[in-house]
Amino acid sequence: MKLNKILIGSLLVASSLLASSHASHHWGYTGHEGPSNWSDLDENYTMCKAGSSQSPINIAKKVTVDANNLEKIGFDYKTGAQSVVNNGHTVQVNIKEGSSIHIDGIEFSLKQFHFHTPSENQIEGKNFPLEAHFVHASKDGKLAVVAVMFEDGKENPIIKKIWNKMPHKAGESAGCGLTAKAINSILPKDKDYYRFSGSLTTPPCSEGVRWFVMKDYSTISKAQVEEFLHTLHHANNRPIQPINAREVIK
Repeated sequence: MKLNKILIGSLLVASSLLASSHASHHWGYTGHEGPSNWSDLDENYTMCKAGSSQSPINIAKKVTVDANNLEKIGFDYKTGAQSVVNNGHTVQVNIKEGSSIHIDGIEFSLKQFHFHTPSENQIEGKNFPLEAHFVHASKDGKLAVVAVMFEDGKENPIIKKIWNKMPHKAGESAGCGLTAKAINSILPKDKDYYRFSGSLTTPPCSEGVRWFVMKDYSTISKAQVEEFLHTLHHANNRPIQPINAREVIK
């Protein structure tokens, strides 16, 4: 149970417990604290280098396999947002209890969603301006992430509402008031997805995470991407990791 709590806390990076327990081993996206050095910052981060099923990945045709009747993800997002947090690594929207997805006969509760620019995962070698990660956890600590890509296009009205509330200083949070309907509208209408087994994309890079990358995209304006980047002061994407023996199911 202790390990499960660590895994969930690591993915919910706004957790004050995680921040305090690793206060002397800060990680980031630039310089000495950047991704290439994560495994050297703390003995608990060794999987960032030693792991064989790390995320993110490049989803390319040569590694994808067709699956007959791939199970649909049962989205049941029916609660709104509790707060929006700038934790120094990303902007994260925390969700009130009661929302979930159902897959593999398991219910995964939606805990939060957050953003990366540029995208962490790639499709056929392409990065997207923004990627959202919807983070879910089962009662026994299993983790599932639904990833949504945003491509250049029209201003996104839901992202606008989030950006209007996001704190511009690390460590600060604010009320959000985003409704369940608004959260659902971030997801693309077409819920087809790519699936693979991966890891957390932040330390400790623990593996065994179910990844579901939506095939369809949402849109975001360049100005919105720039506003997010200006708030963080740097890109916040981990580089692509080797796929090794894994396959991506589509």
